Amino acid sequence: MAQFSFKARRRNGDAIEGILDGADRSAALLQLERQGLLPVSVVAVKGSRQATIAKASAADGSSSNLPPVLRSLFHRKRKPKLQELATYTQQLANLLKAGMPLTMALHSMSSLTSKGIPGSISQQLKQDVIEGRSLSDAMARQSGIFPDLVINMVRAGEQSGALEEVLRRLAAHFERFSEVQTKFKSAMVYPVFVSFFGLLLIVFFTAVMLPKFTEFFQSMQLKDGLPLATRIVIRVSDFMKLYGWWLIPLAIGVLLTLVRRYGATHDGRRRLDALRLRLPILGNVTRLNLFAQMARILSTLLANGVPVLQALRITEQIVPNSVIQDALARTRDAVTDGKTLAQPLARSGVFPTLMIDLIRIGEETGDVPSALMNVAETYESDLNVALRSVMNMIEPFLIVTLAVVIGGLLVGVMQAMFAITQSIQMR
Repeated sequence: MAQFSFKARRRNGDAIEGILDGADRSAALLQLERQGLLPVSVVAVKGSRQATIAKASAADGSSSNLPPVLRSLFHRKRKPKLQELATYTQQLANLLKAGMPLTMALHSMSSLTSKGIPGSISQQLKQDVIEGRSLSDAMARQSGIFPDLVINMVRAGEQSGALEEVLRRLAAHFERFSEVQTKFKSAMVYPVFVSFFGLLLIVFFTAVMLPKFTEFFQSMQLKDGLPLATRIVIRVSDFMKLYGWWLIPLAIGVLLTLVRRYGATHDGRRRLDALRLRLPILGNVTRLNLFAQMARILSTLLANGVPVLQALRITEQIVPNSVIQDALARTRDAVTDGKTLAQPLARSGVFPTLMIDLIRIGEETGDVPSALMNVAETYESDLNVALRSVMNMIEPFLIVTLAVVIGGLLVGVMQAMFAITQSIQMR
């Protein structure tokens, strides 16, 4: 048994200190909770076995031979997915609805299976709350786990006394966004699948099959030579055999690296984001997705009592497009000067007329959050239609493109076969 020095609080808030025996720190914490105490700190007494083990563990960790960069990668917290945040906030809301105090609910969350947010995070949140911090401040200390949207909405829920309701709205918000994100990714699966295997088929045909045909054609020594289409196919095959297997991947890798580095600059990122919004087919899908995302985030924040300037700042940080971020920043500056929300949004020239008109109506009726939610639902509905339209256009385009390429290769082979047949008949 080891000894632990503890500081705790009674239910009425009185502080208490002491020493207790336990097999480990978890057992000591369990003893305090059974006594109805809220632990503030539990530390192994100096000289005890647990203190020696902890000291040795710390020494082992500090003497790790891994470079600092690799250590930071191994210990980096993975950012939770939207569905994981939805599950976590929904579970916490259910526990609060059942009548549990916040500290007890967080303690239960530490033992519940919540993929993406480990139990240690909930345990740390509980410890911070016991020490007197609010839940929003405790979440803010967990960098990379809880986004600003969650932190600020929880803070607004604490101030209004509606924390459970806010957590439920957050869960619904993340569920909806996860659904839209899943639909968008699912729409891209088929085109990527067809393109990938079509490319593999072309590479296999030109690099493996065609060289065998080429040797046969050249051995026949046609009088008039090989047809033009066959000569082109043979040149392509020779290039793929000698250079294509390493030159094409290298060129693609260099191009992607250059685009990524250019996108890392402020000017480059803005131009690439503007290009994504102006693309002929996919640009409409991108715009609808971004406008719906922006409207839903802003509506959720305003509906839960977050001040408009702070809501604009949070939305600006979350929306993944620098063009829209710049427009929101200019809107925030204009709203600071006392202007309405619709007027500076319209002046930016980025947002569609329908969105501006609906926001203006919301300002006139005094219900901007509902107007923004209407905007989000409208564009999410349009997004589903746009995704189906894109799929209907991409599928035949891919099929025709692959048919033309593979058909051209086959034509080159067949023309040579016909020429060989005619040569044999003439002999």
